[in-house]
This record gives sequence, C-alpha cells and structure tokens, in this order.
Amino acid sequence: MARFPKGYVKPTSSCPGCLAWGDFRGRLCHTCYMFGRGHDAAECTGCRRVQPLKWNYCRLCWCQARLSAKTADGHPSDEADVRERLAAVRHHQLFFVQMHYRRRPTTTARRKGGRREAPRKPPPAPALRPDPGWRQPPLFEQIPRNFGRLDPADADLASPWLAWAKYLAHRFAEARGWGRNIRFAVNRGLAVVLTGHVDGDVIRHTEIFSPLRALDLPVGHIVTVLEEMGIFEDDSEPSFERWLVGRLEGLAPGIRSETERWTRVLRDGGPRSLPRREGTVWLSLNQARPALLEWSNRYDHLREVTRDDVLTYVKTLHGHHRRDQLVALRSLFTWAKRQGLIFRNPTSRIRVGQNEYGVLQPLLPEQVERSVAAVTTPAARLVLALAAVHAARVAQIATLMLDDVDLGNRRLTIAGRARPLDDLTLKLLADWLGYRRRRWPNTANLHLLINKKTANTTDRASNHWISAPLRGQDATLERLRVDRQLEEAMVHGPDPLHLAEVFGLDEKTAMRYADSARALLEQAAETSPSGLTTNPRAQPPESGNPPVGSR
Repeated sequence: MARFPKGYVKPTSSCPGCLAWGDFRGRLCHTCYMFGRGHDAAECTGCRRVQPLKWNYCRLCWCQARLSAKTADGHPSDEADVRERLAAVRHHQLFFVQMHYRRRPTTTARRKGGRREAPRKPPPAPALRPDPGWRQPPLFEQIPRNFGRLDPADADLASPWLAWAKYLAHRFAEARGWGRNIRFAVNRGLAVVLTGHVDGDVIRHTEIFSPLRALDLPVGHIVTVLEEMGIFEDDSEPSFERWLVGRLEGLAPGIRSETERWTRVLRDGGPRSLPRREGTVWLSLNQARPALLEWSNRYDHLREVTRDDVLTYVKTLHGHHRRDQLVALRSLFTWAKRQGLIFRNPTSRIRVGQNEYGVLQPLLPEQVERSVAAVTTPAARLVLALAAVHAARVAQIATLMLDDVDLGNRRLTIAGRARPLDDLTLKLLADWLGYRRRRWPNTANLHLLINKKTANTTDRASNHWISAPLRGQDATLERLRVDRQLEEAMVHGPDPLHLAEVFGLDEKTAMRYADSARALLEQAAETSPSGLTTNPRAQPPESGNPPVGSR
C-alpha cells in the first residue's frame, strides 16, 4: 500500500479496483488491498479487466453478484447462490467505500447516545487434546511437510486439533489482551499448520516460519499456542551461533577451536565457573579478537604465544583499550592453562593497572534543550524525565512495573528504591497512563512502558526502543543520567554517602562522582573573579539562560 508523508491528507477519489468512491489512504481501498494479497491478477471473465481474481472474477463482479443475490428482506443469501449469479453480471452498480459492511444489526441493544453495539462472536467451546485412539506407529521418520503449498481456503476447519488450538488461542487472547485482528490472524494461521495434523506429528519452526510470514501472519503468537499444545519443536539456529561463526572467522584453526570452547564456557558455565550474561560474552570475545587475529598470522595454537608477544601487543594500546583487552586475554589464557591446553600462561604477572577516570563534565543547556525538543511522544517524554530527573538507567526504565507507580502517595519505585514524584514526572506519568489506556485498553502486560509489539505479550520493551528517541543526540539517556547524579553532587556537596543514599550507588561510583564534583567546584572557584562562584553550572545573569540544574 502506498505511503504518504506525515500530515498529508489524500483527496477523496475512486478506488481502481472496485471503482468505489470515498476516502482511503492508499492507492486501493482497504478491502481491495486485502483481496489482492490473497489472489493472483488476471483478466476477469465478467468485466475483462486485469484484476485479482477469485474463481475467475474480480471483486467488483463479486459485489454486483452479491447485490443481485440479496433476498427481499435485504439479507444476502449463501455463497453458492452468489457464484451462480456471477455469469449473469452485465452491469455494475457503483457504491461508496465500505458501503457493503455498514449493515445495522437488527437484534442488538442500543448504547447510550443511539449507537448500536454489534453482536459479539461467541467464544469457542471448551476442547481438550483429541483422543488418538488406535493408530499404526510410523515406519519411517516424519517427512518434513511443505506448508507453503497449503492455501488457507483449503484448511480443514472440522479438525479436532484445530478446535483444541482455537480454544487455547482464545484463552491466550483473553489473558494477554489480543485484539480482534490478531485473533483472526492466529486462527487463520492455526488452520493452515494444523490441516492434516495427526497425533505424533511435530511442527518445526523452520517449516512454518517462511509460509506464515509470506501470508503476513503473526508467527510468535501462533508458536505460543503450538507450544502450549506440545506439538512444536524450535529447530531454528540461535543468533548466538551465527554471531560466533562470524567472530571466529579469520583465526587459525587451532586458535579458533580453543577460543570457541572458551566462549562457550563463558556462556554456559563450567564445573567451577558460573555462566555469564550473553552481553558479557560478546564483549569478552570482541576484546580478545584483535590480538588473536594478529597472532593467527604467525601461530597455529595458543601454546605458541609467548609473554613477549603479549607485551609487544599491549604496548600498542592505551587507556581503557589496554585494560579491557588485557583482561579478556587473561581470562582466555587462564582457562586454557586450567584445561591443559597451554604449558604456561603468558599473561601472568602482567599488571592490568587501575582504570584512571577523568573528571565528569556537565551537559550544556543547549544540549539538553535539543534532547527535550527531540522527544515528541508521551512514552519518550516520560523516559526522558526518568533519566534526567530520577537518574534511572535504560534497563531500569524498561523493567518498571505498574505496581511501582503510586500516584496517590506521589511515590515511584526504581530498582527497589522508593522515590518521591516531582510535579513534572507526575504529569508525564498521568499523560502516559492515559495514552496507554486509550491505545491498549485490553493489554495484560504489567510493565509500565509498552509498545505495539509488547502490548500483546507479557515481555518488557527492549533497551533499543527505550533509548531510540535520543539516539544521535549529545544528551543521550546515559549522559542525562550521569549529569543528574553529577548535579546532585555539586548542589548538595561532594558527599559520597549522600549520593549512595539518594541513587543507590556503590561506594566506588559514589566516590567517583564526588571527586568530579569537587574538581569542578574548585576549578570554578579558581576561575571566578570574585571567588564567590561555587557552582560552575550557574550562568551569568546577563546571559538570560537558566542553569542546567533548574530542569
């Protein structure tokens, strides 16, 4: 469907497919667009136009045949009668967009204000796992099925497995707040994958992913139902495996195999080591890879690397690059020595050194103003306030729950610490909760921040989505968080105990912020002509700019 820029208002026109007149956003009306996605285009038998066809007739001819097949009381007859009238279509009665779908129900009660409420489709009857009865055990292993050849129109709607799947899908929909479109798409996908299913068959991820995506059906929701039924097998390749193959490319065979074993031990753990987080594993291999690539040009195994090789390599590094890569190499060679893969650890007695931190610098007012202007949605404004006012990390913002917000007592719990709500955050919270209630009234997700993807699940929003509105700005969420803690240290004095109590920092981090604030205050006192200025964030009165700490 055609896309138009934001704010563009498409003029009223006629749909090229059904010739209906009305307001619609794309090149075709919504019904013709959906009709064209499920049918191939050819020459229509009735009107001779090249259009998507169903049983050799376009949608315009179908609308005319349906209009002719209406009975005297205005209700359409069955589809067989409509098909019989297709050949008799000799003219077309033009209509307005979605005119055929605006029938008034005759047996529904009126709402307040005179609007009628459409009859709700009854839920599916409770169903259990079908009884397999007597069956012949398979002689051979299950042959992979080609779900791409199945047509949703040819689905077996009377299958007991489909009845059980629809009942489970209805329970998931009620529990997680799936909308009408998602419910319809899930039932359609289940009808496709469960056609011809018998007891003992296994549906694999690689078999259904591409066919379901080609039909624009929600694979994740369908997989949820199939997992509940116990007939799904996830045989997809994990992203970690693809990443590991790419990172190990270019290494010598011996070094590659040993590095791969070390990486898997980091991720899965060992007899005397706990598993690390996947992000930590990524960083460790990425930091050790440059040295391993250089040594792969001369050596075939890690046992050939000497202490002089390590010293020669680390001399080319400075600052945190030297520290991070040396820590990763020490982890690799320590593991290799413990496993008996090398005779001597070449990184032993090489001091890593303490990381020297520089003085943290506050943000400039114009940097903060650009970030404030970049957030335009209720969710983005709330995220900005949580980082800039309450110094919350991205992961902490993503894991906030609805129970962490107490609007009545003006309290907000972040990472287990209750904080008072200021007027700005309180207003932004109320705006977001109102938008959330209007946008997703039936969602069962208890996280505070949700989007169109997580509203139909119980998962939290990703860190990428949380930080996306300020990506590319000078004042990112992380810099705003650091700036807020630095501001607290400068306004209330460089006291590590105060910072640890307010923000829940550990002692080393609190001391770092206190040292930076003390250095900035001393620098401001030295550069001030009168020696009275104690806050380097304060702007001269004639500049007219408010200080950064006033936000």
